[in-house]
Amino acid sequence: MSLPITTLFMLESLDGKISTGSNDNLDVDKDYKNIDGVKEGLHQYYEIEAETDVFSLNTGRVMAKIGVNEKTTPPEKLDMVTFIIIDNKPHLKESGVEYLCNWVGRLILVTTNKEHPAYNLNKDNLDILYYDELNLKTMLEDIEEKYKAKRVTIQSGGTLNGLFLRENLIDYVHVVVAPILVGGKDVPTLVDGESIKNDSELSKLKSLQLIECNVLDDSYIELIYRVNK
Repeated sequence: MSLPITTLFMLESLDGKISTGSNDNLDVDKDYKNIDGVKEGLHQYYEIEAETDVFSLNTGRVMAKIGVNEKTTPPEKLDMVTFIIIDNKPHLKESGVEYLCNWVGRLILVTTNKEHPAYNLNKDNLDILYYDELNLKTMLEDIEEKYKAKRVTIQSGGTLNGLFLRENLIDYVHVVVAPILVGGKDVPTLVDGESIKNDSELSKLKSLQLIECNVLDDSYIELIYRVNK
């Protein structure tokens, strides 16, 4: 079975942080727009994001963090976009799943939780992919086969990004670097997860080939890399 081409696409600080702090109440989408020297060029990230793949993979935790469980204002419909949301705990409530269904053309909810609130909904554009145990490679193969997804943009948290990296499932890295230093050892970075322990594991590290580097307005930078495999 074939795999879709995957691109890790994120907004990060110069020191590689993808959040403004270690608490889920802190979030770059919410906080950067209030920081002088950062807010002025933030729109460029969203403009670039709008041009990414129509299949976008994220997590229920990230969706909950941006407030989909509490949102009441109808979103602007993105008919051509398919969200792939991995949510096991779950972080999404029934209201959050319904909001996502109203937001995008199709929602593919991936879970290992047989009691997920999504099962309570009957939505034409909601598909649930259940696995006893989640295997990321199998999930991507299923998404390519069932939904003809040739390209997928990954925008998940640092831990899941790390799993994709270690399993050699990232083809490209596309980052927009904001002109800010965040710091903090507990703040999520572009790639987190388990660290290698000794030099016998160096093969797990992935070198990159720079494809494009663009200096944007207001001290932002756009970087596109191919992952060497």
